Amino acid sequence: MRLFNRSLSIQDVTLMYLSMLATLVVILMASYQAGSDPGAKLPYHIPLDPRGDLQLSWNISNALQEVYLELQVRDLHQGLIFGMSDRGELINADLVVLWNDGRKSYFGDAWSDGTGQVTLDSQQDYQLIDARHTPDGFYLLFKRPFSTCDPRDYVIEEGTVHLIYGVLDKPLSSLEQLNLSLIHSGVQRVLLLRPDTPSHLMPKDVRTLEVLAPSVTIPKQETTYWCHIYQLPRDMPKNHIVMYESVITPGNEAIVHHMEVFECAPQLETVPQYSGPCDSKMKPKNLNYCRHVLAAWAMGAEAFYYPPDAGLPFGGPESSRYLRLEVHYHNPLIISGRQDSSGIRLYYTPTLRKYDAGIMELGLVYTPVMAIPPREQHFLLTGYCTAKCTQTALPPGGIHIFASQLHTHLAGRGVRTVLVRGGQEVEIVQEDKHFSTHYQIIRTLKKMVNVLPGDVLLTSCTYNTEDRKKATMGGFGIEDEMCVNYVHYYPRTRLELCKSHVDPGYLQKYFSFINRFQGGDPCSCGQTDVREQFASLTWDTFSGEVLNSLYNTSPISMHCNQSTAQLFPGDWERQELPQVTTRLQRVPYPCESGRSPPASSGLPTEVQPHSRG
Repeated sequence: MRLFNRSLSIQDVTLMYLSMLATLVVILMASYQAGSDPGAKLPYHIPLDPRGDLQLSWNISNALQEVYLELQVRDLHQGLIFGMSDRGELINADLVVLWNDGRKSYFGDAWSDGTGQVTLDSQQDYQLIDARHTPDGFYLLFKRPFSTCDPRDYVIEEGTVHLIYGVLDKPLSSLEQLNLSLIHSGVQRVLLLRPDTPSHLMPKDVRTLEVLAPSVTIPKQETTYWCHIYQLPRDMPKNHIVMYESVITPGNEAIVHHMEVFECAPQLETVPQYSGPCDSKMKPKNLNYCRHVLAAWAMGAEAFYYPPDAGLPFGGPESSRYLRLEVHYHNPLIISGRQDSSGIRLYYTPTLRKYDAGIMELGLVYTPVMAIPPREQHFLLTGYCTAKCTQTALPPGGIHIFASQLHTHLAGRGVRTVLVRGGQEVEIVQEDKHFSTHYQIIRTLKKMVNVLPGDVLLTSCTYNTEDRKKATMGGFGIEDEMCVNYVHYYPRTRLELCKSHVDPGYLQKYFSFINRFQGGDPCSCGQTDVREQFASLTWDTFSGEVLNSLYNTSPISMHCNQSTAQLFPGDWERQELPQVTTRLQRVPYPCESGRSPPASSGLPTEVQPHSRG
């Protein structure tokens, strides 16, 4: 094949050459931009301390499996500590430390032991990129891999990351002088790893609605949940919510911790106009029926977008006129007199998209038949959405899950929802190994999960009840427990709740067996309330292990509920547990396959910050 036709003129050849050269330049520029340092752009931000004097900005590179972190300190003294631990503890933490020995400043990768004593790590995985002084304060930019294969280091995974921070007021002749229990420190929670965010175009006819707190005077206490009822215009037609974002009163960015907007039950004709603490005895009982989540935001979260072909129905005859705004104020410094009008701004359009989005509850039914024994470090409960339910309720093409909100109460430590098809785990819908009830937001999935008729969804929760003397049972109270994943999906179906609990008859067999084993009445016979039966048990290792075995082997009662709260037709009692024969294997990190560069030796880096005007 000849490259040129002999009939081409010199001018034609020249134009072809210039076109090829321009194309090459574009390719080279694109390659340069794709490979540029992700640390050059830090799109995510969060205040670390209650005053906002210490700020964190960051970015991630999924391709390189690295996170880029920048700390801004308004007034730096002798140094600072920043790190991560399992639950925000100062002990057994993975740290980066900036300190001054009186002459020079140093940056180093370190760790704390079970007493809070700090030691320089022999494997330096945090890499210093930049340090500078500006009129706004001191900036420290560094990076590290998601996983370092160093047993002293924290593995950064999807889900909640508990960050710890502190300031140093005195020089340190050596890092071994530092004990975290002796410095002023704090904890912040955040999602460090984020899915790639595509560009979003808002509809031309988009409208906004701000659901805001009515100039609340933030109470002089560390924790407040404030509830406010918002009333929509009468006869508001059906719209689609396509995006929402937070609206934070300037100056309160470090106090407004998280917010949620709930829709009240459509059958409620009126809801009293209430604005006050959510736990007040004066709160109307009707507020308990305002539980349908429309929007959820937590500190550090970005705006939430719906997929281009779906929107959340809002208004119309099937919706309620009443919304409940719930704002969590975290005020550990007991700041007084601060006014707040924060809330959430909803973006909606009257031009309906192709699909209605829906919200479905997965996990465990709120019932005391599911209980966690006291003094347990890792107790696992699993709720099932069975193949029979998805086969009955889902359309032939299934549904597409694009976001989820995990939920437990105070004892919850980890939540995981996995899709099972043909007895094999095929995809993790959402997982948080370091879950905190104080940090619950709607999280966009890295990719949508297609659930087909006949698939199974398992939602498992891990609990810690080490500090409790009595069993913790399922229920609505904060001292009770839940295990729920509110999945956001389209197209909307009549299936609103797909949850389970152990068959009550098999639980009675457990009580009879344990009572007989412990020398008591062998038969409770179901005449005593389940809570009383659990309370009467003498809890030990054996009774806890038998209960765990019961939950993992006994038949279940399925709640395959329509939006009317009625069960779909069928027999849902004493259903066999779904069988899982193959578990998903975790993808190895670069450090596990030798693809990441080796860490530097165990020596700190001398810091010589430059100044910028």
